[in-house]
Amino acid sequence: MGYGYDGKILRVDLSSAIITVEEPSEEFYRKYMGGSALNLYYILKEMTSGVDPFGPDNILALSVGATTGAPISGQSRMTANAKSPLTGAIGDSQCGGFWPAELKFAGFDAIIIRGKASSPVYLWIHRGEAELRDASHLWGKITGDVESAIRQELGDEKIEVMQIGPAGEKMVRFACLINMCNRANGRTGMGAVMGSKNLKAVAVRGHQKPAVADKVALSKLVRWGAKAFPTSKVNALSKYGTANIVAGQQEAGGLPTFNFTSGVFDGWKAIDGTTMYDTILKGREDGKQDQEGRDTCFGCFIRCKRVVEIQDGSCKVDPLYGGPEYETVATLGSYCGVDNLAATAKANEICNKYGLDTISCGATIAWAMEAFEAGVLNLEDTGGLELRFGNAEAMVKLTEMIGNRQGFGDVLAEGSARAAQQIGRGAEFLITSKGQEAPAHMPHVKRSMALMYAANPFGADHTSSDHDSSYEGSSKTSKDRLAIMGLTKPQESQSLGPEKVNFARKTQYLHSLLDSLNLCIFVWGPSWQLYGPEEIIKMVQAVTSWDVTIEELLTVGERRLNMFRAFNAREGINRKQDKLPEKFFKGGLKGGPSDGWMLKKDEFEAALDEYYRQSGWDVETGTPTGETLEKLGLGWVSDSCGSSSWKPK
Repeated sequence: MGYGYDGKILRVDLSSAIITVEEPSEEFYRKYMGGSALNLYYILKEMTSGVDPFGPDNILALSVGATTGAPISGQSRMTANAKSPLTGAIGDSQCGGFWPAELKFAGFDAIIIRGKASSPVYLWIHRGEAELRDASHLWGKITGDVESAIRQELGDEKIEVMQIGPAGEKMVRFACLINMCNRANGRTGMGAVMGSKNLKAVAVRGHQKPAVADKVALSKLVRWGAKAFPTSKVNALSKYGTANIVAGQQEAGGLPTFNFTSGVFDGWKAIDGTTMYDTILKGREDGKQDQEGRDTCFGCFIRCKRVVEIQDGSCKVDPLYGGPEYETVATLGSYCGVDNLAATAKANEICNKYGLDTISCGATIAWAMEAFEAGVLNLEDTGGLELRFGNAEAMVKLTEMIGNRQGFGDVLAEGSARAAQQIGRGAEFLITSKGQEAPAHMPHVKRSMALMYAANPFGADHTSSDHDSSYEGSSKTSKDRLAIMGLTKPQESQSLGPEKVNFARKTQYLHSLLDSLNLCIFVWGPSWQLYGPEEIIKMVQAVTSWDVTIEELLTVGERRLNMFRAFNAREGINRKQDKLPEKFFKGGLKGGPSDGWMLKKDEFEAALDEYYRQSGWDVETGTPTGETLEKLGLGWVSDSCGSSSWKPK
């Protein structure tokens, strides 16, 4: 075991019930660092192309990072990867909470899961050991009941439980993994993959923290962060949560409304973070939350997670299930034209009980609402539900129907793209890329998002690069931090030329690094975050003793991204799938400062060409060249694709 990491990877074959432990070299850990990059190493090496996402040959990899569990904010994260049942491409999703650090303390850096159990099981990991236990009595139960039952069964209230809800069991294609009953590996359907394997939960309890190479240097960074925090942009995030940005999005005309028909919402104030803070925020005295209802992850003083409680009325909400983030108040709020915060909080609670990605869930309901408003869907299609924009009751009811795969919810449980295909109508209202619904940042307003939504290997995603505002009239802090990465030419608003592409690509590499180290993008990042690139270097050095540079760290991020693209290429996913919904190019937004705005196809295609060229990828196919893979130490990826129809040029 080196500094920071445990040096052990748990391998679980559910079909044979055989559990083994692998001990990679320090060189391996330094090259991949954890998270998605480590996971993709095993997936590319050991999983052939063309597997059924719901089949036993799909590998589900769960990994923390080399710095997870260190005594500093923003490090307790875990990444899940597998072939996505929603997109057919690589699946990728991150979570926070206490589970990631607890896995590290239990003795493991990653879990590689294959096969399918003959009956429901859960995995119990503690003191460097692991065993499979019967979960038949837990199957069908919601997350809160399962967490309580496992802790009682194993006799320890400090056990952390990562699990699927009924949605994962029923293989809703955007089902997620849940820990603490409110932290989600939300996107790309990793919960459905786990459900297909009859794996209900992974319970962990740790007692051994990995050694830190330089405690003095790490303590110095902690003190620096505490001093910088009060005047940082992260301070508002701490008080009001991610929903604090609703007002700014509304002002810019970038708050997705009526399924991306408009960028402004008349009812925005009702779903804003300040309104949540003033009305339904609620704390619990359990050591993880304060009296204002601000929850935290292991070792983090930011406390950005919301906890809400509603005791009266028809939308009672249990604080156990947390509270809605910005993406949730948008997708289950403004996307659907719903200005009822209680209803949005209730739908969020249902998503966390059943294990549903709030983004895909809300966006899929919004798609159905627009199709219904246009007369493309009717009452016969919806089972009698009046799916009008603003119908909060229908939105909440349909969320639960999706989680249970009941009635029209069974159709929407396939995701909006498959639902449109199944019904044979409504494709013109889709807001999907690679079959995944767009999150709540509008590429009409943030132009580099157009590029990222299309080219991102696992579908539209808002956390894969920095947003345009960081490079448009940015603060001195942002300018200085971006300059470390070679970004010294701030761009005009609405631009999408070569330098904006360079900004998107370089910050994508850094965000890709964060998802390998498993660091929180609200604490660590390239511009507005509490800690910038220089502090990331110092932190990795202090924890691991590795003499890393910014160039080495960015290469880790670039390596991960190329592994993703290689996986997709051998699945037949290339430039043809790097596209945006037609809705973004037609008609223009309605109302507010973004009235009439739409994307331009020629500008978008030119930016995509430029992105491929800068990345060292084949412009015609969008796949990594052999030279690029070799440069990144990924020559073996070419070999792993030898039986596939794709070979790097």
